[in-house]
Amino acid sequence: MKSGFIAIIGRPNAGKSTLLNRIVGAKLAIVSNKPQTTRTRILGVKQGSHAHPGQAVFVDTPGIHRPLHRMNVRMVDQAVEAIKQMDVSLVMVDASVSSGAGDRFVLELLGTADGPVVLALNKIDLIAKHRLLPIMDRYQKAYEFSALVPISARTGDGVSKLESVIWNLLPDGEPYYPEDYLTDQPERVIVAEMVREKLLAYTEKELPFSSAVVVDKFEEAGADGLMRLYCSIVVDRETHKPIVIGHRGIRIKQIGTEARQELERFFGTRVFLDLHVRVKRGWREDNRMLHELGLTK
Repeated sequence: MKSGFIAIIGRPNAGKSTLLNRIVGAKLAIVSNKPQTTRTRILGVKQGSHAHPGQAVFVDTPGIHRPLHRMNVRMVDQAVEAIKQMDVSLVMVDASVSSGAGDRFVLELLGTADGPVVLALNKIDLIAKHRLLPIMDRYQKAYEFSALVPISARTGDGVSKLESVIWNLLPDGEPYYPEDYLTDQPERVIVAEMVREKLLAYTEKELPFSSAVVVDKFEEAGADGLMRLYCSIVVDRETHKPIVIGHRGIRIKQIGTEARQELERFFGTRVFLDLHVRVKRGWREDNRMLHELGLTK
């Protein structure tokens, strides 16, 4: 029986959250084409099988980037610490874009890894096959990986092979969590993240990274089968508020409707979702706010 922890690390937009969701078979991490979507470590448990008894615990980490705010510093710190603490490090690289200084920085950080390191070349569905071999050769020369696996986290191509490779590298041991355990994410965090995903989708070109979602009140479903959720969308400037609300409130209504539908699917119950927007200047430098978002030191 094998059990262990796997850190999923890499640059922003490498596809780490998409891979986590596919492996565990549930949407634990929100997905967006905006960089820096994942802000905190997200744990997802993959139970073993008859062929591979045990448990693989995957930890999705924030994308490694040059931090400009206290919030971003803490995000990157979480990713760097994960490399030091996990049994296996899974590095994800977007094979569809040119390699740069950011990818080289990630490779340099791998010097702190105690265990084996696997490279997943992601988004191979977006590149011609003849381009893949030179990319693989370049990375094999850059670092002594335990394995290198081309995948598409979006389509699932190569993911089963990647899982088998990781499983063989895990140490022997008993499972860390019960069989029905999926994630350590509190329900309030899951709610906030699902709302933030829709916020990112509807404000993709207009709102920068200076927005967050806070759950002000969480009421479990009672006898009427209705879960009641009250959330604040926090923005950095007054000018951002009308962007979120939209003309005659249409945008915040769209965000709320889609978030509510996804929350109902996740929790398996009817949901009442109340959203309002508040302005908090400089919240990305506010320790109390960062603590509330799970970005503790």
